[in-house]
Amino acid sequence: MNEAQTASHILMIRPVRFAGNVQTAASNRFQQLNDGEPVDAAQAAALREFDTLAERLRLAGVVVHVVDDTSEPHTPDALFPNNWVSFHADGTVVLYPMLAPNRRLERRLDIIETLDREHGFHVSRTIDLTHREAEEKFLEGTGSLVLDRRHRIAYACLSPRTDMDVLGEFAQRLDYEIVAFDAFDAGGAPIYHTNVLMSVGEHFAAVCSACIEPSRREAVIRLLESSGRVIVDLSMAQMQNFAGNMLELRTRLGSPVIAMSECARNSLDASQLAALTARGERIVSADIPTIERLGGGSVRCMIAEVHLPERK
Repeated sequence: MNEAQTASHILMIRPVRFAGNVQTAASNRFQQLNDGEPVDAAQAAALREFDTLAERLRLAGVVVHVVDDTSEPHTPDALFPNNWVSFHADGTVVLYPMLAPNRRLERRLDIIETLDREHGFHVSRTIDLTHREAEEKFLEGTGSLVLDRRHRIAYACLSPRTDMDVLGEFAQRLDYEIVAFDAFDAGGAPIYHTNVLMSVGEHFAAVCSACIEPSRREAVIRLLESSGRVIVDLSMAQMQNFAGNMLELRTRLGSPVIAMSECARNSLDASQLAALTARGERIVSADIPTIERLGGGSVRCMIAEVHLPERK
């Protein structure tokens, strides 16, 4: 089935007990934890940042479905729903295996049921990959996977959170081609999620090519170019400022919107911004420093695109 690259409906989870997650810090070099930081202050700041982003996306014309997190069990990273679920145009919902035990608690079937029963979306099947957790093999949704939905290509950098065997199961069950590679930050550490170094939009692909292992770099860039996309090459410093963690969406009327953080936007130069907006794309950004610092993720991580078909 043909699937649009961008979605006009998105799911966001409003934080209730946001905090830096010690269970994820070992594999996420973007996190900056501070043991002395008051938990209440972090939650209050993250809530303000979340609400600002959600409202700006709504004002831009994106349909934002906000669901409140629950206070129990404690899920400090619940505002990053794209790691546990993805939604597809044929009505498929995919549930993913996650490395941190406290992140597995984020999976909520009631949210999927609400989208189906109350918001007019049709769910035809659920593919549950979470059995892989028993094998210590993980694939953290569209954090691990950057999807070219139109061409059914899934880009994935391998890491403790992205396992080749689970990639193979995803590819087989959803009919995707996998493009896997190793990627490293400036200090030589593996990049924890593909979506911090790469974003694939309708007409562009923003990618930190310097992160990709040299033996695979040219092939990855060539494949992105062959899909007709303009390459916006990001520096290591820009990636560290979450420029790779942008996401193209569209409004209910079909106009393109690129969501990113203020930190990411401020790191881009004039030529890169011009390339991203060459076809009339509007950039919507919000300042989310607490979420980026303690959570180690940015705007793209906060959004699960709802590609499910709507009921007639």
